[in-house]
Amino acid sequence: MDWNVTARLQVPHVRVFTEDREMAAWFLLDLSPSVDFGSGELRKQNISAEFVAVLARLLTRHGNRVGAVLYGSGVDTVIPTRGGRRHVLHLLNSMQARPLQTEGGVTQLRDLLESSASLIKRRSTVFVVSDFISEPGWDRALALLAQRHEVVAVRVLDPLELDLPDLGLLTIRDSETGEQILVDTHDAGFRRRFARIAAQREAELREGFMRAGVDALELSTDGDLVDAVVRFVDMRKRRARLSAGGGLPAHLQQAA
Repeated sequence: MDWNVTARLQVPHVRVFTEDREMAAWFLLDLSPSVDFGSGELRKQNISAEFVAVLARLLTRHGNRVGAVLYGSGVDTVIPTRGGRRHVLHLLNSMQARPLQTEGGVTQLRDLLESSASLIKRRSTVFVVSDFISEPGWDRALALLAQRHEVVAVRVLDPLELDLPDLGLLTIRDSETGEQILVDTHDAGFRRRFARIAAQREAELREGFMRAGVDALELSTDGDLVDAVVRFVDMRKRRARLSAGGGLPAHLQQAA
């Protein structure tokens, strides 16, 4: 991906270096039950699939290879890196054709990251696509992965996870454990407590990404994918100018 041109023109552009054709990109995909949530027309899983479709097609169009590791209640599918449009379609179909998981237990994102660290032998660009609703410990595994690979955390979220409006009595179900509780969202005190807990979780997530030393791209179910990617690209471009030894990952300066 040519991040500079993309940020300037607001349209994805690619740059091809023939000497880098042997590099690969991996998508580590959290498809646990919580990713199946959405308060509007789109679910978080839809946003994940759209992101993978855009990036994978760009990266493979001129010979780059992409692969994926899929996590449901555990790591259950590995799609080796290959190129071409047919392979991208196979990857997307593997995401979308999976049976719906109503309950999968608590997500252990650490398992996905540690398994992938063992699986991916050559230095690659790695996109960790998840809502990061997980048991603690994933930040250490993410940091270890980032020591060897160029890692970007792609967080998918829904606005209802951050701010709960006054909707009256609601039955809220934990998509991972199946537990249900009845709450009164008309209660201003409850909404304030919800917002406080959500803000605390947001702070912990950002601290986790900082400890791991990775950048995070946030994609919302009510946002624009291209706009979010362009803003992320612009941020990395500005950082590259300020950092003498920094810059953008070599593989991300390509696209197909």
